[in-house]
Amino acid sequence: MTVMAQTSAPLKRLFARLVYAMPPCEESLANVFDRWNAATKGATMPRAVSLGESPGIFQNSFICQRSERGRDYVIVDGHAAAKVLLGGLEAADVFKRRQSRQTAVRVRRLVEEATRCATPFVAQYDAMEKGVNKKMVEVLLAPLSDDGKTVGAVLVSFLVKSYAEAAAPFPRRKSLDEGPSVFCLDQNKSFGERISDYINVDLTPHEERVFEDGEFKIRPLRNVRNKDVYVLSSLHGAEHVGGAPSLSSASEKLCRLLFFIGALKDAGTGRICVVAPYLCFQRKDRQTKSRDPITSRYLAQLIEAMGTDLLITMDAHNIAAFQNAFRCDTEHLDARGIFASSFAPLVGQEPVAVVSPDLGGEKRAELFRERFERVLGRPVEKAFMDKRRSEGEVTGEIFAGDVKGRIAIVLDDLIAGGGTMARVAQACRKHGAKQVWCAATHGVFSRGAAKTLEGAPIDRIVVTDTVPLPNFMRTPGLKNRVSVVSAAPLFAQAIERCHNGGSITKLLDDEN
Repeated sequence: MTVMAQTSAPLKRLFARLVYAMPPCEESLANVFDRWNAATKGATMPRAVSLGESPGIFQNSFICQRSERGRDYVIVDGHAAAKVLLGGLEAADVFKRRQSRQTAVRVRRLVEEATRCATPFVAQYDAMEKGVNKKMVEVLLAPLSDDGKTVGAVLVSFLVKSYAEAAAPFPRRKSLDEGPSVFCLDQNKSFGERISDYINVDLTPHEERVFEDGEFKIRPLRNVRNKDVYVLSSLHGAEHVGGAPSLSSASEKLCRLLFFIGALKDAGTGRICVVAPYLCFQRKDRQTKSRDPITSRYLAQLIEAMGTDLLITMDAHNIAAFQNAFRCDTEHLDARGIFASSFAPLVGQEPVAVVSPDLGGEKRAELFRERFERVLGRPVEKAFMDKRRSEGEVTGEIFAGDVKGRIAIVLDDLIAGGGTMARVAQACRKHGAKQVWCAATHGVFSRGAAKTLEGAPIDRIVVTDTVPLPNFMRTPGLKNRVSVVSAAPLFAQAIERCHNGGSITKLLDDEN
């Protein structure tokens, strides 16, 4: 577990990484960690004597313990290895007298931390000469104890690596000037073009060829060897006609995406990142009936099996199920900052309430309500509606919360048939709402949604462009009520930060 968030600021400034309860990646340190584990023999930590009996342990390791003079430490074994890390020293010297004082300060702080937490951990820092990063140092700290309870000494094992390019910082990452390859598999490329404009990288061309029997091939048309590749594909489906999926169904889009990932892997791609603004097959994330499928997990297994390194999506149907389904890296974006910025100037000084259409979406609505309160600088009420869906039938009439005389903003992750939004809007009006606005990240509208929403007491419907707004939603009855806000800038910033090693968490904190 990375614990930088729990670490004091002075300690953070000294190290690029602190990781607990995790074996080192480097083989030499991993071997030392294995020996430390073997020497514990069931205890919490081993004795220094038992570890010292392990042959070759002090080739790149030394043992230190607290000196009698106070907070400093002395080397008690492995002096030759300590000289490599700390510079010239005598057997009785304390750390502050080391030749390499900056390194001594770092090692002393690490030993203090190992003594405090009594747990092995790995630290990493850059060794600088004349203001330039010259070496990367990775250090394994492991506590030792004679009584098995209190830390009496600390094993320090280290690995020093020179940078291939002396002036390059660690970790060295590509800049956007080096150019990731961004592919857009969506038939409507406007979303991808907005992203490419934002990060100033042209969409990389690819070929899609359909054979006479409906099968197809798909391949990149540019060299992608050792590159970061971002594949944009919003996996929404079109309306089913006569019970059969159309040529742009979610299933077909998923198949094209999987085949394209395979082609990229065969072409030697360095890292494949799937950018799916809308992720399909997320409704079934748990078993509610006997022998129910868990399609969210099956989808994750398919995407991972093709070799995907990272998946970026927005407002998955159930974020907990989404995060537990995938074993590859994932980044989950949300639209609450986008909606809050859009609604704030429209609300003005009117009283507002945020409404969840069901108990499952209550957490999403609450996070948006908190964000909206910060934007408006005043309280925002909340409410929720009871809903239970079984075999296509929706039941539940309980409504809780105060919407009387307020603008009720109903927030959900998606709108499909429109029935849920319509029934919540009716309930809000019944309980005295002045206006009803509906916001959903994904507008996966079916053709029947237009008629349902036209007749509902809804004043405003706002969706993002993760799914293109279909033409049948531009009817005279909805034209002035439906609007689209763009999520492309947020996705573009996420891609930029993933490529350059930035923080997605900070991006969402700033956005939200």
